[in-house]
Amino acid sequence: MRVLTIYAHPNPKSFCHAVLERFTQGLAEAGHSNEVVDLYAIGFDPVWSMRDSPNWLDESIPQDILDRTDLRREMLDGARNPVERFLIKHWLGDKDTKGIIRALRAQRRPKDVTEQQEKVARAEALVFISPIWFVGFPAILKGWFDRVFSLGFAFNLSEAGWHGDVRGRIPLLQHEKALIISTTIFDETTYRAGFGDAIRRLTDEWCLLYPGIKSVEHVFLYGVNGADDETRQSYLERAHRLGREFAGTGAVAA
Repeated sequence: MRVLTIYAHPNPKSFCHAVLERFTQGLAEAGHSNEVVDLYAIGFDPVWSMRDSPNWLDESIPQDILDRTDLRREMLDGARNPVERFLIKHWLGDKDTKGIIRALRAQRRPKDVTEQQEKVARAEALVFISPIWFVGFPAILKGWFDRVFSLGFAFNLSEAGWHGDVRGRIPLLQHEKALIISTTIFDETTYRAGFGDAIRRLTDEWCLLYPGIKSVEHVFLYGVNGADDETRQSYLERAHRLGREFAGTGAVAA
């Protein structure tokens, strides 16, 4: 199986990195391929900005929403100086709104996002390895989802969806499975008291099942900061086993 692993921790000497290494070793022993994207190492920019707008425009946007948006005026008003305004006006030409959208998506999508989307598209399964910080993924990984799982790539919306109905989403991803391995600060009791369910609802369901991934498994390695050596070793053995048994591990189906 072709696996893409998205890894998010700034310290290459961290326990989280040891988990990545053991998991990758297990995958290799089982005959899977694994491409690792180390978000900190590549300096991935997690900040959604106006340059990401072309990835969130689509010709399927209902006309009433397009009319309120006034994309031509928005682009001209965003010019930083008269020269830039002139260049934008020349680029816009006589394009109508949907023509502007087509041109933006064809010519102005951010290359760093396109590269990540190509990696996702080549993979048959996705893996995410990171700590739980504060209330979820590290910002760099949350921003990866914000920018990479974009409209027209991870999902589309029906007209009802554009008008706010959550049932109007159209999933586009077709991966067999996703696995999340999360190292945590707090212990298992904390997560079983409701914190784990809340995180699964946001990450497993909304980030992964929502855009069409067939099944998701989420493994928590609890309280790693205060864990003794025996517990830490057991966590590393589990990461190795998750790699070796990757094709057959249990998961929650969509």
